[in-house]
Amino acid sequence: MLKLVSRHREALDIVLVLLGTLLLWELGVWWFQTSPLILPPPSAVIAAFFETPWVFMRHLGFTLWMTTIGFVLAVVLGVLLAIAVVYSPLVERTIYTLLVALNSIPKVALAPLFVIWMGTGTEPKIAIALMLAIFPIVIDMVLGLRSVDPDMLNLARVSKASPLAILLKIRFPCALPSLFAGMKVAVSFALVGAIVGEFVAGSRGLGFQILVAQGQFDTVRVFVPLLLLGVVGTILFFLVDYAERVCLPWHVSQRSRQGSGHHG
Repeated sequence: MLKLVSRHREALDIVLVLLGTLLLWELGVWWFQTSPLILPPPSAVIAAFFETPWVFMRHLGFTLWMTTIGFVLAVVLGVLLAIAVVYSPLVERTIYTLLVALNSIPKVALAPLFVIWMGTGTEPKIAIALMLAIFPIVIDMVLGLRSVDPDMLNLARVSKASPLAILLKIRFPCALPSLFAGMKVAVSFALVGAIVGEFVAGSRGLGFQILVAQGQFDTVRVFVPLLLLGVVGTILFFLVDYAERVCLPWHVSQRSRQGSGHHG
């Protein structure tokens, strides 16, 4: 019962923070008499959304679908690559090094190449979302897999546990907190990647809607997708956070969070 109350309280806190931000935005525009062409008030943005809500929701659905596919692929491939890095020095010296080098290149600069290679369909958008999201997952997963107590590994080897059993029963559970930390970052990066793909070559999605509104100098309708992206990005982050709580109730971070919630 206490856990349920704590979760409801945290959800209420998130909603209050978002509503408070919108209120400050509204008051700031009113106080400084800002031109709607520069910064429209949130009331005007929300009104523009409700003029054609089905249009924005359809494009939001497309962006979410691209984000989800890119994120799921990043998690699967990132975990497999991290395992390969930990168990293979050759993979660490080659693929891992290339991944680090690739991450240092601005992804917007690479986006046109994906369009040339894959066309203007959904593939380049998924590929860019995957490319942005995979790096934090690999980095955090490698850290988690290597953070196992050496004494625990030695005990497992002395007990003649197979390498697969050590991976699945010792290394992987210990790496889960690091994996979820990487996933929290990656889900936001995947959303950014989907938008970048829609900027470069898109006829659907919130990124495309931003470009259309920008071409018409319609600042209010530029802010509608931006506001939706802010809300959706927040929801995606806390969905991953909720999954972490469900999967890792035994971890010290979750126990301390529950303890602080009970104390409050």
